[in-house]
Amino acid sequence: MLALAGCSSGEEPQAPAASASASSPSAASAKLRAALLPVPDGMHVAYGPELGAFGTLKSTQQGIAALRQAKLQRPECAGAAQLDIEQPDIAGAPAAVIAFAAERGSITQAVVSLPSESFPKPLPRQCASYTADVGGTQVTYKTRTLKMPRKGDESRAYLTSAAGGEKNAQIGSVMIRRGTVVMSMLVVGQKVKAQGLYELARLADKNLEQVA
Repeated sequence: MLALAGCSSGEEPQAPAASASASSPSAASAKLRAALLPVPDGMHVAYGPELGAFGTLKSTQQGIAALRQAKLQRPECAGAAQLDIEQPDIAGAPAAVIAFAAERGSITQAVVSLPSESFPKPLPRQCASYTADVGGTQVTYKTRTLKMPRKGDESRAYLTSAAGGEKNAQIGSVMIRRGTVVMSMLVVGQKVKAQGLYELARLADKNLEQVA
């Protein structure tokens, strides 16, 4: 899953389509499955769980394709504040991904076990506001850093507003590191509340603590 933290895939946010795992899960990936959230109330599983090397997962590949299709005003913002899938050690790292959906929005979560401690740098200042051409529609992305209570060894949270075309959306992004395991979560909806995002982060970190 290449999802945003200020640099959106550029597509209208939506939950990934249901899919079976395209990769043979390793023992490490299977262990990470325990860190995934249970189905939230009022939602259903839209995708996954998918297990395997992070760079080979269908959800990751879809994110990369979306980024390549969008024409960003600031190309350097593509993938900013995210795990760098271009790095072989990250692309080959064991991972588990799941997505939930409901009429009100979606939640996508990925847990990746890296070979060493690594965490994305904060969102660059120039990536806090930019535009992107998505299929001929200009979409404006504006991101602010949230003051989320610290989780794990390192954590960050962002809230992005995406405006353009017929639909506007908000995207909440959370990343948490415990040791060499990194959890990334994306919450998409018409209105994403910071407190709700913090509660999901708390639950995710509690699960992460069990496998890190």
